[in-house]
Amino acid sequence: MLEVHQLAVNYRGVKGLDAVTFRVMPGQLVGIVGPNGAGKSTMFKAMLGLIPKDQGIVHYCTCPLHQQLERVAYVPQRSLIDWDYPITVWHVVMMARTRQLGWFRQPGRVAQETVSAALRQVELWELRDRRIGDLSGGQQQRVFLARALAQQADLFLFDEPFTGVDGKTEAIMLRVFDELRQAGKILLISSHDWGQAINQLDRLLLLNQRLIADGSPRQVMTPENLQQAYGTHLSTHCQPELDHNLFC
Repeated sequence: MLEVHQLAVNYRGVKGLDAVTFRVMPGQLVGIVGPNGAGKSTMFKAMLGLIPKDQGIVHYCTCPLHQQLERVAYVPQRSLIDWDYPITVWHVVMMARTRQLGWFRQPGRVAQETVSAALRQVELWELRDRRIGDLSGGQQQRVFLARALAQQADLFLFDEPFTGVDGKTEAIMLRVFDELRQAGKILLISSHDWGQAINQLDRLLLLNQRLIADGSPRQVMTPENLQQAYGTHLSTHCQPELDHNLFC
């Protein structure tokens, strides 16, 4: 189980995250939604110890998460990645195995088979020798999804994975997410625009510095909750297209 309790972050006196608490069980696909600047990326970074927190605990299987990062696959926003770096698709994904093997050991048969399977799972095997800078936005996102798969982690954090991707990539990602869920993994996926993908979630966390709502998409995406998260001038694009069956 992943447990986040009273997690808070401040930037020079400005509150970035305010006492956020939630738990996630294995086999759950949890979405995190909120406006720009709501603290979604901040929460991920604070959970992993990439930025300091003011208070709170983050435990996975009753132990501090930052002490077992080898069990975590984290995919940051695409804007944070240097796409001009001269590296191939194969080598990006192999980095997931290098972390476990050590930088000075050559990957063996098992590592190569793991990377190969990850690339096939996201339908990028034919592009394995292509430089990442030559790929489309959707293909680039799939490369880092493949790297996350090659880590063989137990906990997956994806920050805005649907931004700038094509329909094929979105469908592949949602299929892979479902496969990971069925394998008993924990997935936290942030997005400010879910669209139809929201219907695949087990739970949704609505965030704007503090946790406004936690529950099924139907329970969370109410006009009252959305008004708290997005403010009084709520536009229709803030409301995802929930399956009508959610309201039955």
